[in-house]
Amino acid sequence: MIVDKLHDEVVSKGMICVGLDIRMDYIPEFIIKKHSTKSERIFAFNRLAIDAARDRAACFKLQIACYEAEGIEGLKAYGKTLDYLRGKDLISIADVKRGDISSTAGLYAKAHFSGEFEADFMTVNPYMGEDAISPYYDYVKNKNKGLFVLVKTSNPSAVDFQERILSGGNPLYIETAKKVGEWGAGFIGKSGYSSIGGVVGIKNTREFHEVRKACPGMFFLVPGYGAQGGTGKDIKEAISDPCAVVNSSRGIIAHAGNAGNESDFMDIISERVEKMGKDLAYE
Repeated sequence: MIVDKLHDEVVSKGMICVGLDIRMDYIPEFIIKKHSTKSERIFAFNRLAIDAARDRAACFKLQIACYEAEGIEGLKAYGKTLDYLRGKDLISIADVKRGDISSTAGLYAKAHFSGEFEADFMTVNPYMGEDAISPYYDYVKNKNKGLFVLVKTSNPSAVDFQERILSGGNPLYIETAKKVGEWGAGFIGKSGYSSIGGVVGIKNTREFHEVRKACPGMFFLVPGYGAQGGTGKDIKEAISDPCAVVNSSRGIIAHAGNAGNESDFMDIISERVEKMGKDLAYE
């Protein structure tokens, strides 16, 4: 299962997930001069970032809003980047946060698990219940795909709903985690983890431990590190085994905008990834 491949990458390389959340003002002048179209510029940036980070990164995440914001040219670059990752046998996460009724979810599954936008994992929103998740099951079982379901996010207003205490005494995010664990129980790989994992932020290590206790077979995509305030210390207090990937986007790729040439660009990205790796490493 795809979760086993991701688990092996984490064991081999560490927990780093490089977020390719592109902004046009990140693109350095040398790329702009070399390429005439927006899609070419974005893809050139991503290709260099991937090549610079691939030896230390377990996977790469693309936030689709960054590409949709640039119109058709952005989506062309999105598709080309996913194709490039696939060609290099590197794991991709489509951060699309889809969540809709089953008939629509089936089309989202087709869109992001096949064709021009095919990725290995995608993020989904469970708010509408299993109807919004079940259309992906066939892809997880038979097409070697995986999901990361929103459980406890790192944004400030997550408290509005996710931390509300329910009648049974648990906060909503714990009950959500339990339900995701139930959905993923049929997709456990050799690693002991399910290909239906959870998105859990790192700002509160107690919350992370609570989710782990509730769902021992859950593999995690962890936002909140770096620019969002999470630190290596937070990660190490929460995670003691290879059960997660930790995303950093701005903290890695934004700095490459100052590069004067391709070599400088590669050095900047690799240095940022190496710095993150050291911050996450256990003594």
